Amino acid sequence: MQGQKSFEEKLFTNFQLSERVPPDNFYRRLKETLDLRFLRKTTARYYGSEGQESIDPIVFFKLILVGYLENLGSDRRIISTASMRLDILFFIGYNLDEPLPWHSTLSRTRQLYGEDVFKELFKTVLKLCIDKGMVSGRRQAVDSALIKANASMDSIAEKEIMEDAEAFTNELTTNEDKPQKVNAYRKKKVEEHHRWKEKAYRGQPGSRAETNDQQDDEKRPKFLSNHTHYSTTDKDARIAVKPGKPRQFNYLAQTCVDTEHHVITHIHAYR
Repeated sequence: MQGQKSFEEKLFTNFQLSERVPPDNFYRRLKETLDLRFLRKTTARYYGSEGQESIDPIVFFKLILVGYLENLGSDRRIISTASMRLDILFFIGYNLDEPLPWHSTLSRTRQLYGEDVFKELFKTVLKLCIDKGMVSGRRQAVDSALIKANASMDSIAEKEIMEDAEAFTNELTTNEDKPQKVNAYRKKKVEEHHRWKEKAYRGQPGSRAETNDQQDDEKRPKFLSNHTHYSTTDKDARIAVKPGKPRQFNYLAQTCVDTEHHVITHIHAYR
């Protein structure tokens, strides 16, 4: 006889999260191993004694760790995934009917903490791995990767050539008694400026001087370079591009991994 499953949601139910997460579950084992209570003392200086309570620093860092382990690219996805996973809820210490922090809270908290907090957490976890024998120290593999910056290409702005103008002014003041040399320098700078403008356009044959149509000039796609443009929201980010992918603001991460169990032993971000 063919069965047919019917569903009618119960108004009341008796449920314990710990009973639903298997003993061999990864996040259950991680919860028993990873002690992050030191973070409350480390982050205490970032909070006052009055006002609304913040997110627990331990919960914050556990959610960030979940985002890394689950390859979740945004704070919004971290919260969305955690709300649907019983093992993750058990790992961060939340019940089914307990509302999770807003995704914007993760962003603000990340900006609040200084670099020393993240470094101390990294060293603590690395020490745990060393104590467990997961780091041999005999061979390290080093590689680099582009890390997308939290900056949109809509925030891009064109640099003003102020340094060149200042150098030109100083040269004029120094060589007031040498008009021929000044005129030669001026001519050289004008030619360099025209060449720079020609390079500001991508995929256009010839020079900009070949046309006097201002409307056509405005329609030409500009070549975005770190020499000519920057982000107004993150001035440390740099424009980078990979084959087949659009240009975007990135950082360069150098990662060092112990080859015994693929434990990250060092990571540093560069411009």
